[in-house]
Amino acid sequence: MRRIRITVACATAVVLAAAGCSSNPTGSGGLGGGGEITEQGQTMDATAVGPAAEVPGAVKGGTLTVFSQSTVSTLDPTEIYFTDSNEIAKLVFRTPTQFAIRNGKPVLVPDLTDLGTASADGLTWTFKMKGAFKYADGTDVKVDDLAYAIKRSFAHTLYKRGAAYQLSYFKDGDKYKGPYESGDSFSGVETPDATTLVIHLAKPFVDLPFYLSFPLFTPIPKAKDTKQDYEKKPMATGPYQFTTYTKGVELTLSRNPNWDAKSDPVRHAYPDSWSFKWGGDDIKTQQQVLNSNGPDAASLNYGNLDASLIPQITGPKVSQVLRGEAPCTIVVQIDTRKVPIEVRKAIAKAFPYDQFWKASGNNEYVAERASTVLPPSVPGFTRYTPYPDLNGTGPGDPAGAKAMLEAAGKLGFELSWYYDNTKPQQQLAAQTQIDAFKAAGFNPKPLGITTAEFRQKTQDYDAPVNMGQAPGGWCSDWPTGGSWIPVLFKTQSIDDGSSWGMLKDASLDAQIDAVAKLPAAESTSKWGELDKQIMGLYLALPIYYGKMAVVIGTKIGGAEGDPTMGLPLFTNLFVKS
Repeated sequence: MRRIRITVACATAVVLAAAGCSSNPTGSGGLGGGGEITEQGQTMDATAVGPAAEVPGAVKGGTLTVFSQSTVSTLDPTEIYFTDSNEIAKLVFRTPTQFAIRNGKPVLVPDLTDLGTASADGLTWTFKMKGAFKYADGTDVKVDDLAYAIKRSFAHTLYKRGAAYQLSYFKDGDKYKGPYESGDSFSGVETPDATTLVIHLAKPFVDLPFYLSFPLFTPIPKAKDTKQDYEKKPMATGPYQFTTYTKGVELTLSRNPNWDAKSDPVRHAYPDSWSFKWGGDDIKTQQQVLNSNGPDAASLNYGNLDASLIPQITGPKVSQVLRGEAPCTIVVQIDTRKVPIEVRKAIAKAFPYDQFWKASGNNEYVAERASTVLPPSVPGFTRYTPYPDLNGTGPGDPAGAKAMLEAAGKLGFELSWYYDNTKPQQQLAAQTQIDAFKAAGFNPKPLGITTAEFRQKTQDYDAPVNMGQAPGGWCSDWPTGGSWIPVLFKTQSIDDGSSWGMLKDASLDAQIDAVAKLPAAESTSKWGELDKQIMGLYLALPIYYGKMAVVIGTKIGGAEGDPTMGLPLFTNLFVKS
């Protein structure tokens, strides 16, 4: 969500641009009593029905304002893939399945359909609609609209930013180019009757019910598809609909008169309206929210708490910081095509973990030291020390690394990476690496570039660098290892632009495919085992697991974290009277 996909600098992560809901009066949002990220088991509840349990103390009315300096890249449901736009989408779009947040943990439940039934060979899934639903304009939601949305997602040259699992998992997904180019006939989906959606796969995809929680699966009537203009006024099925939208600047939402709370197991509609304002300085708007003067009392900023404001978080203001989990792991990756294993081991030995952590501006509110691929919020997570005597902490051991390089005949090995030379924090973080690598006998050559260049250059796997390429982190697309290991470590990940380490290993590909075919109950522990095996290849240095810490106004109620997004759970919020 990424679910998101996140782009991470070699110094600093840029996350956003990274039923039965229970309230969380402590604001911990799934964190343990000591503020650490807690572990969970995988859960699904096929019996969940609407309405969602009321949030204690909730009242209806008012306008809730949401600030963020980071702007959403798109609100077209087919393209939504970042965590901020995905959280907003939960207010507007219903999907075949969705996550309820129970006791701070996500539980997959039915939404527009049931959780599906797979055939014996795992290649055909059947989903049944759970009732009759209407769009905001009063017209009926049809199962054909679900099928059309799926077909629309294959127009990937037009909707480039959206998730793409369907291209490789759905039958003929490598051939079908969407309804505009290939027409309506697509063998990967069919609707045999008015309530049944059938998906045909090219290979088993046990996590398909989780994937169907993505906004790209919200129903879209073919007659209402205006292509690139669709995001200006999309068809709403959730509790709210678009009122006004200025891309990159603001969005206002009003109630959807045809949303039926009784049919919805996860959503509420407490505020009369929502006002999203993007582009303003985060420190300024976070200060406004903390001050909570006038309308700002009914506002929040969903960017992580700026470190400069932490000294203010005392007394009553402690309750104005909503803390919770973010399903992300941030790393500094190493290109295995260019850096041999003995050198990668020396890099891990020399890396200045503590200095890098401090220089990058991390703190206990927004990050927790990492040592694995999977974060603790993903079932299958197993805590272990990835490298001998190293667990993502400490000042590094340049002397020990130098001895390793000497033994390998690699003294003076050049290390190169991009960093944003317009940001003092990234300059400082880069310097910590330069100092450590020089002391270890490397020849560090960081390449300073501008913010505007950063995303493009770090996503270029043919660039003249051998460390720090994107993605420098990953957030769960859904809470299973299946949205991590296959996406990051299969050979095809290089072509997909989502590789950690640019690894080409046919044997590992086969192992990953074998686990991906297993039922969820069997695959969970296997993903954890592969996590440890992969880290033994020294292809990425785990730096931290993301955490959520956002400021909320004094009149905001129902605040709890959404661990699937690392953001406040918008569907539970209300404005206190």
